[in-house]
Amino acid sequence: MALQDDDGSNPISTIIHSSDPINTIIHNIPIDPPQDDEVGLKAVAKPELQHVHSHISHHDMHATDSPSNLVDESIYDRLSSQRKIVAVTILSFCGFLAPISSTTVLSAVPEVADQYSTTGTIINLSNALYLIFMGISPCLWGPISQVYGRRWICIISALLFFAFSIGTALAPNLVAFFIFRILTAFQGTAFLIVGASCIGDMYKPVERATALGFFLSGALVGPAFGPFIGGIIVTFRSWRDIFWLQAALGGLATGLTFAFLPETIHYRKSVELHELSKAQQARKLWQWTNPIRVVKLYRYPNLFIAGLASSSLTWNMYSLLTPIRYVLNPRFHLTSPTQSGLFYIAPGCGYLLGSFFGGRHADMVVKRWIKKRNGERVSEDRLRSCLPFLGIIIPGCMLIYGWSVEKAKGGIPTVVIFMFLQGVAQLFCFPSLNTYCLDVMQSRSSEVVAGNYMIRYFFAAVGTAVCLPGIERIGVGWFTVVSSAFLVASTIMVWATTIWGRKWRDNVDARLGKNKREVNVEKGKQVENGR
Repeated sequence: MALQDDDGSNPISTIIHSSDPINTIIHNIPIDPPQDDEVGLKAVAKPELQHVHSHISHHDMHATDSPSNLVDESIYDRLSSQRKIVAVTILSFCGFLAPISSTTVLSAVPEVADQYSTTGTIINLSNALYLIFMGISPCLWGPISQVYGRRWICIISALLFFAFSIGTALAPNLVAFFIFRILTAFQGTAFLIVGASCIGDMYKPVERATALGFFLSGALVGPAFGPFIGGIIVTFRSWRDIFWLQAALGGLATGLTFAFLPETIHYRKSVELHELSKAQQARKLWQWTNPIRVVKLYRYPNLFIAGLASSSLTWNMYSLLTPIRYVLNPRFHLTSPTQSGLFYIAPGCGYLLGSFFGGRHADMVVKRWIKKRNGERVSEDRLRSCLPFLGIIIPGCMLIYGWSVEKAKGGIPTVVIFMFLQGVAQLFCFPSLNTYCLDVMQSRSSEVVAGNYMIRYFFAAVGTAVCLPGIERIGVGWFTVVSSAFLVASTIMVWATTIWGRKWRDNVDARLGKNKREVNVEKGKQVENGR
């Protein structure tokens, strides 16, 4: 795929290699020797090299068709293994915050509705809006992180998440509650987008899914354990304490990111603004951060299908979690929020267990296909790892869960077992889909991930909004049939992507008029030696 931005930046004309990969400069137009700018980890330019403005991170260039043009993979070894583990742990914790906030209130919906003299449907609408704004914000955070780096985006987002959580806890009326919930959602998604990009910066393509599996465990465990935690709080304390706890977690995230999270980006576009006038800077920033850049990526069918597959999973997750208190309480004659909250632990434990195996499985599949292709890495091969889980295991678990509840068969063990199994299976799908987004267009990986989160949280919002009315109208059994059909249809499209995805990308590049050299450079990045 081409390495040309929508702003019409010139193609790469020169690739200069340094013995130090941090100082490797990929350039186009020669200018004066560089100053000591901090680009990711601080790099000191060597005097014999000329510094040229480029919009391409060093990790964006893995290989061209010529072996001599390979960039030294030691660029991924700038951080020690211990620092990478610390970074992934912090990012996983930060990724836990926004999703857990989307569901902690579910166990307290009747209490919040009573506080503001409204209905549970209206409070669930606030949750749908929360998810919609989680979907909108990636269009901003993804491009900005490529301009100013990852670290400060995480710190600022954590600080604002902390502040807006306090606002939600103190909300005097329903309008204020809605506003602060939306503002909290807008900040929280930054952790998911930037966190995935940080992993792309730190790990080689054949290692990323394993790290991403651990990172995603936080994002997926959050929605499952949130209602359980909220149920305990609302049973013994005020529902407002849910958001005080959320604020405390946001404060902890702010401290951890400030103290321990390193800058991981290889090249920050902001260095290209130094010699421009204010007007030129404004125009350039708009070109780089225009949200339409993210939307335009869906001209590529493979990215649209990856987004739909992720969306089918989040639709399934939120339409499963949202109505538990309304569906399972009457089915099993439960009387307290804590009792119904226990059911959320089953998928949560599944997500946690799956995080140890799902990413490793995806990386193993990629390495196996590299051997089959005699050393060539094709991004679409990674998607093969999720097909049986996405198309068979998760739909099967959901159908058994839904109809056992609908027909009052099997009791609590059946419900718990199949909620757990579908949770494990989801962690065999998300690392594969998310890592594909990092691999397939690495020069714009943050924007690709942002677009994926945008569409998936749109469907999560729709699932949250329609699940209760849908279950009341057609029953939980038939509603799980709808969810399962969505999953199976997505699987068929993902399978088609593994077969024809590379051809689709080439066709779009040709239609968009990308010149041959740019296409070859991007194709070269799909060639890896599994090292």
